[in-house]
Amino acid sequence: MSAPPLQEGEVRDFTFQLGEREVSFDLDEELYSLDAIYGAAYLFVDRCYVFLARPADRTVRVRLRSQAAAEEDALKALAGLFANELLNQVLRLRIGRSTVRLREQVMARAFASSGTDSTIAQLLAELDAEELDEEPLEIAVPWETKAAEDEEHPEAKDG
Repeated sequence: MSAPPLQEGEVRDFTFQLGEREVSFDLDEELYSLDAIYGAAYLFVDRCYVFLARPADRTVRVRLRSQAAAEEDALKALAGLFANELLNQVLRLRIGRSTVRLREQVMARAFASSGTDSTIAQLLAELDAEELDEEPLEIAVPWETKAAEDEEHPEAKDG
């Protein structure tokens, strides 16, 4: 059974249950959005097996199962690292929401500037202006022309 929702000003410790090779805990979606939980879970898939369940409304149960035998201290550390990553994900999502307009404006300016087209055109013009003789690996004579010349003068072929 999950704990009742937090009341204003209430503080609760991060509690978890230890099992054989696994640690599990319930998360309240009032504190951690589902996106933050998924973000943290994704970052742990290379460390352990991650299982998510919904034991109650607005509650997500996270179960982290070690891929190999693990001692109790290692499982406690895994739970603590997951809790820290949850906070990281919450902050990342909040910053993302608060800066979305700024990022959209920067991207709009970057794509709207006419400098991009002129820069690409300038680079293409520079490439066209290069002489083929300067690059030893460039093919100076197109293959079709060379093949036609070889057919006309078979004696010129190396043998």
